[in-house]
Amino acid sequence: MPVLADHLPLAIPQPLALGVPGCGYRRPWSIYRWLEGRHATIERIADLTEFATALAKFLDTMYSIDTTDGPPAGPHSFYRVGPLSTYDTETRAAIGELADEIDTGAATQVWEAASAATWSGRPAWVHGDITPANLLVVDGRLSAVIDFGCSAVGDPACDTTIAWTFLNGPSREAFRAHLPVDEGTWARGRGWALWKALITYVEARRKRPLEANHAGLRFGWRYSARSVIDDLLAEHQRHS
Repeated sequence: MPVLADHLPLAIPQPLALGVPGCGYRRPWSIYRWLEGRHATIERIADLTEFATALAKFLDTMYSIDTTDGPPAGPHSFYRVGPLSTYDTETRAAIGELADEIDTGAATQVWEAASAATWSGRPAWVHGDITPANLLVVDGRLSAVIDFGCSAVGDPACDTTIAWTFLNGPSREAFRAHLPVDEGTWARGRGWALWKALITYVEARRKRPLEANHAGLRFGWRYSARSVIDDLLAEHQRHS
């Protein structure tokens, strides 16, 4: 974190102490310096396009930092930053389970297009969990990015999922314009967003069917998981 912090335009967590399991607590733990701000919501953001631009510039800067000795994708990052194929079986099963609700053919096409857009670029430092819950706002502006627990070095596509879970219209366009990634990365990001929305909605439908249409909102998403799925499939139809 200190290495990254020296290069980034926004505040990130500063570690102060590292603890080990003990006294009945079974996991490693750490203490970080306090950061002012509140989790991002549409109501707290003064200008969503400006917010999207600031986030894109933050990520673009992070992707340019030297990755020497950086950790690759693995269990600690839930294999984000790695290939989408890790979640192929799970995604296809979720698509099949929702055959009574969604266009499974279109969903499969989105997923297969994302999977086919294999990554061959230079490894980058990737946050791995860019959601509104991990973005802090002060006076209506993006002020800090927190929770780097899924961070790793590799493919930055998973960081673009917020384009579908939180941004829309001009803000989505601004995010893409200021985050210079290629079409393949954007396609893989679409795949990551579809995977997350599918598994979130399927889980809610199984456990809390009466609340399933609100699944995803607890992550700080602007839209429900079902709405994200619909948006992704509609976008696919517009461009096919």
